[in-house]
Amino acid sequence: MNKQADKLQGDGGRFEGTTFQDLLDLENVDVPEFLRTKSNPYLGDEDLPVERYISQEFFDLEKEKLWPKVWQMVCREEDIPEAGDHFVYDIIDRSVIVTRTESGAIKGYINSCLHRGRTLRDESGCVSEFRCPFHGATWDLEGNFKGIPCQWDFEHLEDRDMRLPQVQVDSWGGFVFINFDENCRPLAEYMEVMPEHFARYPLHKYYKGVHVQRVMACNWKVGAEAFMESFHTVETHKQIMTFTGDANSQYDTFGDHISRSVTPMAVASPHLEEIPQETITRDILKLSGRMGTDSDEKVNMPEGMDARRYVAEMNREIFAEASGEDLSDATMAELEDAILYSLFPNFQVWIGYCGNIVYRFLPNGNDPDSCIFDVMVLLRYPEGTERPEPAPCIVIPEDEPFSSCEMLGALGPVFDQDDANLPSVQKGMKASRKGAVSLASYQESRIRHMHRTIDKYLGLQGA
Repeated sequence: MNKQADKLQGDGGRFEGTTFQDLLDLENVDVPEFLRTKSNPYLGDEDLPVERYISQEFFDLEKEKLWPKVWQMVCREEDIPEAGDHFVYDIIDRSVIVTRTESGAIKGYINSCLHRGRTLRDESGCVSEFRCPFHGATWDLEGNFKGIPCQWDFEHLEDRDMRLPQVQVDSWGGFVFINFDENCRPLAEYMEVMPEHFARYPLHKYYKGVHVQRVMACNWKVGAEAFMESFHTVETHKQIMTFTGDANSQYDTFGDHISRSVTPMAVASPHLEEIPQETITRDILKLSGRMGTDSDEKVNMPEGMDARRYVAEMNREIFAEASGEDLSDATMAELEDAILYSLFPNFQVWIGYCGNIVYRFLPNGNDPDSCIFDVMVLLRYPEGTERPEPAPCIVIPEDEPFSSCEMLGALGPVFDQDDANLPSVQKGMKASRKGAVSLASYQESRIRHMHRTIDKYLGLQGA
């Protein structure tokens, strides 16, 4: 192991300054063990070839060996609450109908008629049975074959198994996952430390308050990687630097499938000179999009109180009232910090008591230069009251900005700043004479971790 590895496993290889762990030392309540955990083994410093992002050959290898083997998030359980409700999930050339059956169970059927192969459902919705629009072959919600017009002409099928083929289905946190591999590991095992780390946050009890989707002109990995590090804040999101500890971030990897970034909030970026505490407070309330309020009109900071504690206490009161929860034992970190977990390959979700933001990046058909970006925000509601209806998915046209969607609030302009980069990353990698990207040793370690896991699925040398 070289000196760089020792450094990374020691203090994280960061600049000399306040770390996330230092901020945890200032908490007045017990800090959950998962926040105290640090896990960042040295993963090397080799360049990554741009072919991994721009090559049709590499994309096709993922299509053959990765997507058929991984657990992938399809929808929320609340999206299909009643029998017959179903969600059509497309991933490259594959299509699945995830439906609620009469028994209340959730099943996933291959979206292909066993007669002539037409997709049984072209879009999500609610039906009492699955009837092929081509010739009328029909299956019930349990996947049992009910018949086809002119049954007399299909006597040769009477002894065949005509049930709809299924995929593996499981749920976690109110999310529905599928896996095409009949011999796959159980979802709970695949998720490694993630269920344990989310134990304080019953995501299955929350509701989907926001859901937007937009096509992005970049490879799905380029999109996902933009949310795996806070290093780009200093150049891309300059307006949030007054309240975002970008270079104070902690990065962790767990096993093959889980990684995490923790970026402190309500502290100024170490790239800036001294920022007044009241400025930090006012800016985070107006520009973050994740605090209990988006207005600074009632800010009245007691003398001697710093922004981190003031905003946390404001959030504690507002979030407790909104949810009916007792948040007296919540840490400042859980009330305001950007704590983002990734579940390989493309599912990302924020932890904590703010609105839990969810990201998903899917390949857009067979195009390595395009992906579909989903953003959801999970919100709380008082226990014992009726769950609000889940927000419908708003599809933002590719030529319109995220900020055109009012539901995103302050998050919209931030996503627009990311979108200004990502198509140019794809274009620039194609133009690259170097033919490779060089990653930061620590701040971009989650990206390298994802590619290591990709290599394991693809069976590439050195995995």
